[in-house]
Amino acid sequence: MIFINLQASKSVVVHMQKILPFVFVTVALLAFQSCSKKTVPTLPPPPKTLNIEQIDFGYLHGKARLVFKDEKKEREVKATIRIRKDSVIWMTFSVIGVQAGKALINKDSITIVSTVDKEYYVFGYEELSKRFNFKIDYSVIEAAMLGNPIKNNSRENEIGQEGDRDKMIQKEGSVTIKSLINPILRKIEYVELVEATTSNMLKVEYSNFQPLGDKNFAYHGVVNVFYKSAAGIINNTITIEYNKAEVGDKELKFPFKIPQRYDRR
Repeated sequence: MIFINLQASKSVVVHMQKILPFVFVTVALLAFQSCSKKTVPTLPPPPKTLNIEQIDFGYLHGKARLVFKDEKKEREVKATIRIRKDSVIWMTFSVIGVQAGKALINKDSITIVSTVDKEYYVFGYEELSKRFNFKIDYSVIEAAMLGNPIKNNSRENEIGQEGDRDKMIQKEGSVTIKSLINPILRKIEYVELVEATTSNMLKVEYSNFQPLGDKNFAYHGVVNVFYKSAAGIINNTITIEYNKAEVGDKELKFPFKIPQRYDRR
């Protein structure tokens, strides 16, 4: 409706993995019907849902500016992003025209390469899910990047209002997800995830909606991550601002090769 210089490429990798579970939602409300005189076994009605508009496409190509910020410094990179729906997300990062890294996200794993440091990282979804106490897979990451709901309808979801926006509350394990939806655009504008055990929190804000194909797309997003560390509460921020985005069925290429001399970390 989520979100450098060459010497800081390691920090890019670290912050990229922190935002991976960048996460958003779809909704439903438990409903029951009562019988008048005698109880007759019946199937419960389908859950009430909010009509949230979703980006649909074969391929997506975009260019964006990414800004990573923590308590010590701020870093900026240019990113080229390609997505084949339900299949793969490909990204390259550059600083002043020089490639600093790249990433490949598919249904098996997430691979992030630091071109400057000549090293790479591979993350499995099971490992990430345990780390964040939230189920993370390819579909979650793709939905989060597009501002689409990431969780199926459930009769346990709650629907209400907060201010002038629709609100939905969902649960995923120990994580509570609150989403605020623009009732006119039917787009997710705000998502908040809170983990009960640690109180770690992730907030995502979407704005600057513009037409993309026959739907609206958030050209601006801000992700704030709050988590506990030995030094106290840490806040990292990632801002993404698209200057170009296109969707269509024209096939895109996703070249991705790791040189043999690169070290796996």
